[in-house]
This record gives sequence, structure tokens and C-alpha cells, in this order.
Amino acid sequence: MDIHRHLDGNIRPETIWELATRHNIALPAKDLDELRPLCQIQDKTADLLAFLARLDYGISVLADTDACYRIAYENMQDAKRAGLDYVELRFSPFYMAQSHKLNVADVVEATIAGCADGSRDFTIKHNLIGILSRTFGTDACTRELNGLLAHKDHITALDLAGDELGYPAPLFTEHFKKAQDAGWQITVHAGEADGPQSIWNAIELLGASRIGHCVAAKHDDKLLEYLVEHNIGVESCPTSNYQTATVVDTANHPMKAFLEMGVEVTLNTDDPGVSAIDISDEYQVAKDVIQLTDEQLRQIQINGVNQSFISATEKQQLFEIALQR
Repeated sequence: MDIHRHLDGNIRPETIWELATRHNIALPAKDLDELRPLCQIQDKTADLLAFLARLDYGISVLADTDACYRIAYENMQDAKRAGLDYVELRFSPFYMAQSHKLNVADVVEATIAGCADGSRDFTIKHNLIGILSRTFGTDACTRELNGLLAHKDHITALDLAGDELGYPAPLFTEHFKKAQDAGWQITVHAGEADGPQSIWNAIELLGASRIGHCVAAKHDDKLLEYLVEHNIGVESCPTSNYQTATVVDTANHPMKAFLEMGVEVTLNTDDPGVSAIDISDEYQVAKDVIQLTDEQLRQIQINGVNQSFISATEKQQLFEIALQR
């Protein structure tokens, strides 16, 4: 399973090129071969914001809701091809709507429909996580939240992503109170571009039960103890962390130390299209580079089921599928 996977960070280069051609959208490339290194990371970037800029090429071609539907549907196909039994796809409808001034609620509706049809056609279970893109400010996030709430029964959780340093969690407390009132789960990007206090804020101010990345927790023993005691999951994405320069070298990624402390670490792809990876690549990195044991890799899979935003019955079904393999 993959529970930290950005739908809008997994747009196929071929789809970007086809949509650009269809809608007469200029790209700084003369063909697909030139486009690919622009929208996919070749090694690493300077920082998180430089990484996020690579997503802009895919977003720039979402000229209508049909395009949003298409990328959602293809995300489900990609998840099936990756061998996933269950996937949680997160997306930022304001970001997806921005380039061509689409209606945010309509983008949410198209994304829901694309994923639902993909789930049916490719027989893979999914849930959707709405993102507030803090990079655009609190007012934009209010519009984004309203668009998501217009289809609240089809959304499982709310996330906060983007410029963690520039737009810290305290700015979004009211947004997340509304999300909790709607019955949504909460997961927040924190400890990726900022320090441990950002993680504390995600938990204490926004109500996060899972933290995306959480790398900075390595600097705060009290925080790590809190994560264990309160069963707060860590959504690790080691390749992404290297590419955003969140970690200097992947061999020393803190997920191994987190696991040894008893933190419920999961393994995920983040933006597989931009990173040019999939979940099997992450498990290979975890085994060969971070040097997790077979037992630790097994524990990560168990953690993924435990931390997923599904019912106890559905979790049991996933455990049974795993036991059959």
C-alpha cells in the first residue's frame, strides 16, 4: 500500500505532452524527450520549493475538468500497475484549478469521479485526501477547503502541504477545526522543511494523527516518545527526502531509528511521477541503502495497514490479503 501519494504529483509525462498539444499550451520543450527531465527529478533539487516547481508542468495542462478526470483515472491505473492493494491519493484542488481558473469544487468532483471509475475498472481500493496548499495563503486555503467540503462524503482526510516555513500551522487552525467537524481524519506535512516545533503544531493545533515526512523529529526525543505513546504514524518518503535535500544522504535517513524506537513508520512514494519511482523502488532503497531488515520491512507493511484511514474490518481484509502472499 501507499498512503502518502500525491495524485497531482503523479502525472505521466506522456499525458502532459498530449494535453498540452490538445489545448495548445506552450511548454519549454520541443518534444516528449525534452519535457521529461523538466517534469521529473534526475538527481536532487536545491530544496522543497524547487522540488515542488517540477509539479507545475503537469498542473499547467489541466485546462478543463476532463483533464482532471483523466489524471485521476490514470493514477488509479498506475497504482494497480505498481501492485498496490490499497492507495490513499491526496490532491490540491486549488493548485489543480489555478492555471486555467477552473472552479475548485468542479475539480474536486472530477477527481472523485476519475478515481471512482479507476477503482472500478482496475479493482483497487482507494481513499482521497484533500490538501490545503498553504503556499497560496490562508484565503486561498479557505476557498480550497470549501471546494472539498462541497463533496465532503467522498473525502477521507485533510492535509496541509506546501511552503512549511513560510506558512506555519498556527495560520490554519480554523480550517482544520472545520475538517474535524466534517468527520475527516487529519494528516499534515511537517518536519520536512522546518523543525520539530512544526510537528508539535501539526499534532497539537491541527489534530494530526499522521505526519508526512516528520524527518525533523530526530532532533526531539520527547517528540519521538510522544509519537510512540499516541500511535501517531510517520509517512516516510526517503527518495523524495533526498531529492528535496531534506536529508543529505539516504543511508542515514532517520526512519530506521524511528522504527527501532517503536514509531509506526510507513513507506511511501510521495510524488512518484515527479520522482520517477514507484513503491517497489522505495522498498529497494529501504532494504539496500537504509539497510532495514526483512523484519523491519514486514513491520512497515503492518504499520501501513494500521495507519491507513479505513475501518477495522477493511484493515483485517488487507491483512488477510498479505497473509495469502
